[in-house]
Amino acid sequence: MHMACYFRRSIASKLSRALGRSEDAFISALCAIPVSKKQQSPDFRLSVNTLLRNGILPTNGDLQAQTEALASQKVLEQLCQERHKFGVKSELFDGLKKGTTVVEFSSPNIAKKFHAGHLRSTIIGNFIANLKESLGNNVIRVNYLGDWGMQFGLLGAGFQLFGCQEKLKKNPLQHLFDVYVQVNKEAENNEVIGQAAREFFRRLEQQEHQALLLWKQFREITVEEYQQVYKRLGVHFDIYSGESFHQQQAQEVVQQLQRRGLLKTTEKGTGVVDLSSAGDMSSYSTVLRSDGTSLYITRDLAAAIDRKERYNFDEMIYVTDKSQGIHFQQLFQILLAMGHSWAERCQHVPFGLVQGMKTRLGEVVFLEDVLDEARARMLRNMSQSKTTKEMVYPEDTAEKVGISALIVQDFKGPLGSDYKFDWDRILQAQGDTGVFLQYTHARLCSLIHRYGDGEEGAFDPSLLLDQRSISILQHLLRYDEVLYQSVQDLQPKHLVNFLMTLSHLAASAHRELPVKGSPQAVAQARLRLFGGVCTVLANGMKILGITPVEKM
Repeated sequence: MHMACYFRRSIASKLSRALGRSEDAFISALCAIPVSKKQQSPDFRLSVNTLLRNGILPTNGDLQAQTEALASQKVLEQLCQERHKFGVKSELFDGLKKGTTVVEFSSPNIAKKFHAGHLRSTIIGNFIANLKESLGNNVIRVNYLGDWGMQFGLLGAGFQLFGCQEKLKKNPLQHLFDVYVQVNKEAENNEVIGQAAREFFRRLEQQEHQALLLWKQFREITVEEYQQVYKRLGVHFDIYSGESFHQQQAQEVVQQLQRRGLLKTTEKGTGVVDLSSAGDMSSYSTVLRSDGTSLYITRDLAAAIDRKERYNFDEMIYVTDKSQGIHFQQLFQILLAMGHSWAERCQHVPFGLVQGMKTRLGEVVFLEDVLDEARARMLRNMSQSKTTKEMVYPEDTAEKVGISALIVQDFKGPLGSDYKFDWDRILQAQGDTGVFLQYTHARLCSLIHRYGDGEEGAFDPSLLLDQRSISILQHLLRYDEVLYQSVQDLQPKHLVNFLMTLSHLAASAHRELPVKGSPQAVAQARLRLFGGVCTVLANGMKILGITPVEKM
């Protein structure tokens, strides 16, 4: 079924329950209307005339007003009752299997400062985990660290030559980064260093005590530093795993491949798995070096099998850049060849590159630089704005709003696309930005803080029949459909666009439907409306990974 038709039927179902009529009667009364984020109208409009012509509704009284008033009442009542569960309890999700979802995301390399390139994997994975969790899935968030491989042989050898424990204590990751740069430079013209690196990694693989002790120190230091960055982003993990956890299991995977007759040895002595349909080695994956040590894909195979045994997941989602597409295609193909049918429920969510992410000092290398820059720029913008409220912790608000700006900029388009980063554009208070989302939410919070949310006592829905109110309520009816669309393709753009449209509608309503000076019953109804918008905005922002601010 076409998505628009599916959603039209969903709205018809809601109206049929609210008005006590058959669902099919409402299908033809819902006219699809194209909408952009800045249009002041919802996506679907109810044509009561169609219902009257078809004899579905009686002709006495103002049926348009009656129908819209009842629909308004039902939406707002549902919002008041369900609050943060609004939309996620919809019948749309009845057919979706709820189970255990493993999401692997972020996954930086240890012993290096958090590179800005890992931002996308971190925030996209967090969105997917939040979305699945909001719909009732048991979500396990895995950070699969790059903590094994020949680069640690190089770093270990380098630290023994150029490292200093005092410098390591003062500025851990910066010192390791400096050592890594220095040893790489030396290795270019000195084969002895290359041999020392291979020897150190061999000692690691054989679990030699001193080598392992140094590696563990590097890993613990890195995780502690990363956790500070994740805290700033509002991201958490259930498990910090890594390639090192699966080095022994990787050898077991190789043995399983041998037993199944899937492992072949090339003339160079490497172990490969033939992935060609014709069995002619036109497509293959290397799983073993000639010296018998494992590769990244071998450890990934072991990790996937281990997670299935450990968590018995229903689906597993990997979030990495699109350059790893072939890697995951081969990973899933080998798992299926090994007899693991659950590999069909494994999915790779790829994303494109960010171009032009710089600070005033030049090219950004570390994510902390990006977060610091976003906070500083936002703090400056807030101090220059005449509408900025007095705050106890302005830096904290600037941090949250700055991160919101980064997330919305990232999520506006298809994840697979590259996009050009522009500081000035993403931090604008107007337009489709994270700053505008936060500003709208903060204004509504201010209104509710001053006058209440209108939930105390009854309200008269007939006082919300102006076009601004009706547009907002009809848009709110679509929230569950947007979540449904998001969970189908795991693209955050649907939710971002919905929240942007809702914010534009709310901004217009805030200007044209004053609470102050209005009769009490009218003020009460409008507060109920604005309270509902504020709730949905906050719910949607939290799914995106944005922390809503109440004052700015």
